[in-house]
Amino acid sequence: MSAPSRGLHPHGETDDTGVADDLESTLVSVGRRSEPERLVARLGELGWTIAAAESLTGGLVAASIVSVSGASRVFRGGIVAYATDVKASLLGVEQHLLDAHGPVHPRVASQMAEGVRRALGRDGVPADVGIATTGVAGPVSSDGQPVGTVHIAVATPLGSRVESVQLAGDRDGIRAESAARAIRLVLDTL
Repeated sequence: MSAPSRGLHPHGETDDTGVADDLESTLVSVGRRSEPERLVARLGELGWTIAAAESLTGGLVAASIVSVSGASRVFRGGIVAYATDVKASLLGVEQHLLDAHGPVHPRVASQMAEGVRRALGRDGVPADVGIATTGVAGPVSSDGQPVGTVHIAVATPLGSRVESVQLAGDRDGIRAESAARAIRLVLDTL
């Protein structure tokens, strides 16, 4: 039976624990990080905060962010603006835009993202990132838009971005995919 191996020092010396000195400061990953984990880490690196405005996802984006340990350092909160009038009253979406196009429109998503930055900022300073989702999860459309129509917006101090997609699937699948795409869009934006 051979003796247990010992760690090597930078110059080839072993220590009593069997661990090389330089390994003490090495970070070990237990696997690939999820996208919400990557998002929370990236926001932490930037020192930025994020706020969510959700319609069709109904809180799924916020739930995915707060599922990450340490999210409280970066997540300001969320507003589920499911009703059209809430988009105007709490998020500042222009009423004429809602009247003209309804709640499922790229500009509505963009204004929701900007609005949640302001609504959930602190001491008059907006959150750094606003994420917003609006769309039709089905099973039927009440707004004249096809089921699966989704608009996701990200707003930052550097500008805003909207992704419009047509998703297939049932109500739960469309909502889940929309939330996942929202997290990815923020990551791509940062």
